[in-house]
Amino acid sequence: MRFGWRDGAAKRPWRISAKLLIISSVVTVIGFSAICVNVMLDMRRGEEALARQTLENLATTIEADIGRNIEIYDLALRAVASNMLLPELSAVSKPIRQLILFDHAITARHFGAVQVFDSDGKLTIDASTLDPVPENRSDEDYFKVHRDNPNAGLFISRPMLFRGAYAIVLSRRISDQDGGFMGVVAGSIRFSYFHELFERLTLDPEDTITVLKRDRTIMMRRPFDLDIIGKNLADRAKWKPDNLKAGGTYSGQGPVDATPRLYARSNGGGPLFVVAGKPLSAVFALWKTEAFRIGAVVLTLILFMLGSTLVLAREIGRRADAENKLEEMATTDALTGLRNRRKFDQVIDLEWRRAVRHGSPVALLMIDADHFKAYNDTYGHQAGDQVLVGIAICISDSVRRAGDCAARYGGEEFAVLLPDTSADDAFKVAEKIRTKVQGWSDDQSMSTVSCGVASLVPMAGMDWSILVAAADKALYAAKAGGRNQSVVANIPKLSLVA
Repeated sequence: MRFGWRDGAAKRPWRISAKLLIISSVVTVIGFSAICVNVMLDMRRGEEALARQTLENLATTIEADIGRNIEIYDLALRAVASNMLLPELSAVSKPIRQLILFDHAITARHFGAVQVFDSDGKLTIDASTLDPVPENRSDEDYFKVHRDNPNAGLFISRPMLFRGAYAIVLSRRISDQDGGFMGVVAGSIRFSYFHELFERLTLDPEDTITVLKRDRTIMMRRPFDLDIIGKNLADRAKWKPDNLKAGGTYSGQGPVDATPRLYARSNGGGPLFVVAGKPLSAVFALWKTEAFRIGAVVLTLILFMLGSTLVLAREIGRRADAENKLEEMATTDALTGLRNRRKFDQVIDLEWRRAVRHGSPVALLMIDADHFKAYNDTYGHQAGDQVLVGIAICISDSVRRAGDCAARYGGEEFAVLLPDTSADDAFKVAEKIRTKVQGWSDDQSMSTVSCGVASLVPMAGMDWSILVAAADKALYAAKAGGRNQSVVANIPKLSLVA
């Protein structure tokens, strides 16, 4: 059996080193991963910011184009409404009247012809013909708005079928000198204008462009869906105005379909505003590719680093075990398994200095096999070795504290160091050892032992050789007294505890 309170201490530095290596590697991996995650999140935020800026610019550009054309058309409507008050207009011929009222600027390809309706809603003048077909628009919303509200200004209708084509109708009130209602001047912007405008843009199939009135009525949308055109978002309870304010952005599911998108709204002050949308999957497509690539590289490096760390930790552990075994071989008696003289000297020196600092007693047992030389000569060296092994086993079974140190001191002599132990307690341990050896000796005709016991509280300047000398002297006293007994040393002037 092998004893030694320093076994754990011998291994601990290597264990700590292996653990520190693993911990440092894990911390490095976590730190490196955190940096990579932060970089990838920055990349993601960058992709989102770039997409947001692109959508904002797109929405602003489209709104500017639409607003400019509405302004041009509105100027033509204003001119017609103003010229209708000219007194000489009724006296000129129809061709001249057409030239006075209508400007060539409003005959652009996607603009409908301007029409003038009287106070009853009857068509009186049409820019496209001198003899318009009779029709009445008194039931249209744009006519009612101007009839009932003198301050309506420019009114843009909901998308509707107007003169055989889907369009939005722009209209203004014609008032006399006293503000009385004289009729309505109206024109249209066909859907073909929006289609052509959107076709000039480089867009992905899932990208959306939505043109809305200030009351959130959808005037036009790309991709085109007639079932959506004319719907008002105010009717959708889950979609609030605060979700997408003027000049703002929104990320998530929109009010029209379930595709998550990044939306950006224009910030102009015109009658219509534009919302541009791009699927989030497209916004982050490039980022996902880069993230997967970087993630794969980082994961490979992490696995390699952790694998290397585990291999190194295992090698460190093996080296520690080998060094522990070498230390045990260097400090253990090969025959008995107890500590050897060299290790005993190291331990007693350490415990002696500790006892000086703490003012605690140190006890020492010196044990010697009785009549060992005669037994060895009679039964041979192998039998003598067996006796020494038996004595060592008895000592090991009797000394169990972690701080105790049992050693083969030399030949048939053994030493047991008992830190923080009084002479009485040390004597009990000695007697326990002696009794065990005696019981074994009676059964197998082996040798008995004699024990010398010494215990003292060391003081500064004292050397532990005093304790060894005292225990050795007590051992000789036990031998002289008849052997197979324990004797306690008594040295009062050295503060010996008896």
